[in-house]
Amino acid sequence: MKLQSAIDEFLHYIEIEKNCSPHTYRSYAYDLLIFHQFVGQLYHSDELAVVCTSLVRRFIQEQVINQKNKPRTLQRRISCLKSFSKFCQKERWMETDFMGGISPPKSDKKLPVYLKLAEVKQLFHSLEMVEPSPRSLRNELMFKLLVVTGMRRQEIVDLVWDQFDFANQTLRVHGKGNKERLVPLHPSVLPLFEHYRSTLALHRLHGSEPAFTNRYNQALNPRGLHRIFKYELERAGLPQRRFSLHHLRHTFATLLLQNSVQKTDLKTLQDLLGHESLATTGIYTHVDFHEKQKVVDALSF
Repeated sequence: MKLQSAIDEFLHYIEIEKNCSPHTYRSYAYDLLIFHQFVGQLYHSDELAVVCTSLVRRFIQEQVINQKNKPRTLQRRISCLKSFSKFCQKERWMETDFMGGISPPKSDKKLPVYLKLAEVKQLFHSLEMVEPSPRSLRNELMFKLLVVTGMRRQEIVDLVWDQFDFANQTLRVHGKGNKERLVPLHPSVLPLFEHYRSTLALHRLHGSEPAFTNRYNQALNPRGLHRIFKYELERAGLPQRRFSLHHLRHTFATLLLQNSVQKTDLKTLQDLLGHESLATTGIYTHVDFHEKQKVVDALSF
């Protein structure tokens, strides 16, 4: 069996049968391309049979020492190869698991970066001060929607009108692995939706049409959305290098947990964010610092 043929079959499998997200498909395709090139350079062979545990360990060593890849990149590449190995065994192309005993490196745990409430208000005020136009309304609505729903950037660019239920003020979000979750629409964005929709041609409001488009009336892509966000950050007087689109997701989670009026438990937050594991949602426990501070301050000596 040729290694390239096995890779092609695996990618077809995760795309069609596993229904993975376009982002996962692209990432895995790139990871396997890098791995295939390494195998070719090392053995000058395209045979799947040459792949073994020791080869994978050499590949990881190459990625760490020479390519200077970060732990998160290595974690994804190892996860990709683990899935690929299981697929090869399932298809009976290999008898043993060439990823056996290989564990991903531990990554440095960093506190999530997020916009403080004052910075959110600063961004919102800047978005609201622009002369109303289809484009300015689109930008205001997109970034407010990201802050009040915690959606991923891929999720928002994939939105079509059929996913909205304005009567019940809800939105069906298609998350990773095409898993659906229902999120409430914040009352503050409803009038904005009405205004934005009034600027669109009738055919643009069809249920299958993208909610947010570029200047050519085509669905936005994540890179285009990222450029618009950086522009709006600069216009609002906020540092471009400090914040990314994903930080709006962190902002949503953090502001919910910091809300002293309506306490949000991690399980509810997990459902709102579409996290598969509660452990992933656990990164937001940093907002409990104020409670920790109260406990420490209460010490008496």
